[in-house]
Amino acid sequence: MSVDIDATERDRLAEVRAALTADLAAQTTRLEELTEISADTGDPGEALNQEALAAAARVQIERITSALRRIAEGSYGRCEHCDTTIPAERLAILPHARYCVPCQQRRNG
Repeated sequence: MSVDIDATERDRLAEVRAALTADLAAQTTRLEELTEISADTGDPGEALNQEALAAAARVQIERITSALRRIAEGSYGRCEHCDTTIPAERLAILPHARYCVPCQQRRNG
């Protein structure tokens, strides 16, 4: 669902997009560094730790990419379940949030 937005909202979205893009670059660099590090240290715990860090970076990259896609589509800031506006305070803390708090709580069970 695309909605016409005013200049203030356009500026805010540009700031969010810039921050998400910077975070995407940082996470991509982190993932590249993790995959370049040899996991063959002889310590199975270290190998598992590297795999977990790489997996976490991949999840973050997917979340950021999804938020950037929603900005481009004009649906950023709307709950994907109930279509209500996600509060700005929530988006400031979690810019890749896909759901409003009540819907997220229901998803978490």
